[in-house]
Amino acid sequence: MKQTTGIALVTGANRGLGLEACRQLGRLGWRVWLTAPDLSEGQRACDTLRSEGLDIHFEPLDVASPESLAALAGRLEQQGVRLSALINNAGVAMEGFNAHVAEYTVAVNFLGPLLVTERLLPLVEEHGRIVMVSSSLAWLNDYPPSLRKRFDPPPPRERLLAHLRAFVEDVRAGVYEARGWPGSAYRVSKLGLNALTRLLAEELKPRHLLVNAVCPGWVRTEMGGRHAARSVERGADILVWAATLPPEGPTGGLFFNRRPIPW
Repeated sequence: MKQTTGIALVTGANRGLGLEACRQLGRLGWRVWLTAPDLSEGQRACDTLRSEGLDIHFEPLDVASPESLAALAGRLEQQGVRLSALINNAGVAMEGFNAHVAEYTVAVNFLGPLLVTERLLPLVEEHGRIVMVSSSLAWLNDYPPSLRKRFDPPPPRERLLAHLRAFVEDVRAGVYEARGWPGSAYRVSKLGLNALTRLLAEELKPRHLLVNAVCPGWVRTEMGGRHAARSVERGADILVWAATLPPEGPTGGLFFNRRPIPW
């Protein structure tokens, strides 16, 4: 049985992959909640899609702010919204590398999807889908065994959180290389996100929720740059595919071009 329509919420959707995922879902007949931290940018993006005849609604959300998340959840609950799909798309790739970059990148790319998923889980329908937008830069085979074993197999949630906190503190103390970490907050945040995906997939099996991570590839967005190999339309396809999987679809996987790839 193929999922044809439903209600989806997409984070970080005022531009790039998130905006295009909203557009593609809308064209499939879905009602979509487009979220973004900036009010004017988010409303402008929503108005653009609504002008195309799509059923799009805007809600402000800063995934790094617990207060913003709580306010969003409260508004959705008041409206009686029930989600068929949650796409954790919001992410950052900051220039430079220091403690501030490490802390903020982890807050948005790892803690953001964790907190958004936990807070909105009561609104997700049985057989719903949760999509984590990951990256090929987090493939475990690219890392030494000393680092891989921290994330594979995924440790319990509290230990996983401790690993990400330790990374930030190791960067702050200037000892991250000695502790085996790469000099990239983005890569470490996505390592954590992949481990979280696997944990949530197991935890949520009793509710028949499908939790998967996807790699859109190198996409021509503000983050990817104009020289990237893929169009935003092609990049967003994998997000939409994972959000519209049939109830008997896969869970706990990492996908590229709609095909499973190793963690």
